[in-house]
Amino acid sequence: MAIRHWPKSEQPRFKLLNNGPHSLSDAELIALFLGSGHKGHNAVDMARGMLANAQGLRPLLEQNRQILMKTKGLGEAKWVLLQAALELGRRYLEAEVRARPALSNPDKTKTYVKAWLRRFQHEVFACLFLDNRHRVINCEILFTGTIDGASVYPREVVKRCLELNAAAIIFAHNHPSGVAEPSQSDRQITTKLIQALALLDVRVLDHLVVGDQVVTSMAELGLL
Repeated sequence: MAIRHWPKSEQPRFKLLNNGPHSLSDAELIALFLGSGHKGHNAVDMARGMLANAQGLRPLLEQNRQILMKTKGLGEAKWVLLQAALELGRRYLEAEVRARPALSNPDKTKTYVKAWLRRFQHEVFACLFLDNRHRVINCEILFTGTIDGASVYPREVVKRCLELNAAAIIFAHNHPSGVAEPSQSDRQITTKLIQALALLDVRVLDHLVVGDQVVTSMAELGLL
């Protein structure tokens, strides 16, 4: 049955307006972006099928374009809307991090870094450049690598700190394996970076390791 024939209280759009977005299921939220389904399947039916095929919300949203667009009734325009929704979420988290000193709410910094870096299938090394009040100046990925490593060059980090006039910095990188345990090489490169940046009086506040579900703080482990 088409959604427009449902009782208004059950239609996703009206549920959201009357009860808030938290009242909607994953399928109903996705249905709002889809807008319509295909013959014999309304948008909610289509969204449920997509979730079942992908085995969950996160795997669905992380599917690449080629796989996702094989879904019957899902054209390029709908794929673009879903990607735009994801990017808005990431930018919202970034805006939250930029709005206040990074150390005032480390959990939000971890949440943002996880949403930013976890999606990569290869290792990436990112920096959050901070001013002297520990407010975020910029968030940048400086190095990319393979599934099991990225080469990090302290000279390039130093150069970018000078360009941005950063007073402090937080490092972050992902482990595509999903394990958020800092490796020996993670510890070694962190030490090298701390030594290089000390010459500029740039303080290293933390190095966050992003796994599949967890973000590990090297500072909290006493490794800085």
